[in-house]
Order: sequence, then structure tokens, then C-alpha cells
Amino acid sequence: MSEKNKISRYVLDSYALLAYLQDEPGAARVKAVLEQAEKEQAEVFLAIINFGEVVYIIEREKGLTIAQTTIATLDLLPLVVIEADRLLTFEAAHIKAKHSLSYADAFAVALAKLKQATILTGDREFATVEKETSIEWLPAK
Repeated sequence: MSEKNKISRYVLDSYALLAYLQDEPGAARVKAVLEQAEKEQAEVFLAIINFGEVVYIIEREKGLTIAQTTIATLDLLPLVVIEADRLLTFEAAHIKAKHSLSYADAFAVALAKLKQATILTGDREFATVEKETSIEWLPAK
């Protein structure tokens, strides 16, 4: 088994990132995973669609200036941001067609499947895909 296969892989959704940014329940677990990534003991992925989801939520709730600060904060984290190419987009579309969850959440699921990663979330919408992908449940807000 190669060294790359030994490290943990995670996908963060907007729920996990917002919990981290706003120090909500689950923030400590997200922080621990990010610290593992900083030490190269884990890989943490974020679909650009989910990044955008966090930005619009922050802007809607707290304004543009805070949203821009949030972008700068997220850019400093040990996250691998994955663009929405054809493969990821069509996988997300397939997941959305089969399951009752948001399109943005379908991108997190698609990314987790493609990267063989565990989704960190507390969003109960993901329960519909629990048989298809690994999910680590964060505490409810």
C-alpha cells in the first residue's frame, strides 16, 4: 500500500465549513482534520460549488466585507479546492437525479466518491446518500 493510500481523505461541505468559521458544534472536529492536513496526515477537499455556497451564506447574513474576509480566511486553510469540471458536474447531476438533496450537496457527494473520501457534515440531507459514500456526522447546531 502506498503512503498516499494511508492518509485520511475528507470532503467538507458548507455545513462543516460554517461550523468551523462560526465556532459552532463540530468546529473542533473540523479544526482537528485541518490540523491533520497541515501536517500532511490528511487530505481535505472542497468543491468550488460548496466554497461559493459558504460565501453567499456569509454575504447574505453578514455582508460583503465579511464574505470577502471569509474568502481570504478559507484560502489560507490546507484545503484542496476542486473546480467543477465535466466529470464532477455530471457525477453531481447523477446523484441529484437519484437523491433528495441540494445540488451543491450533490457536488460534495460526487467529490467524495471521486476522491474516495469521507464527507464531514451535520446536514441531515446527506442521510439519503449514506449507503453510497462515507459520512462522518458532526453534531447538530
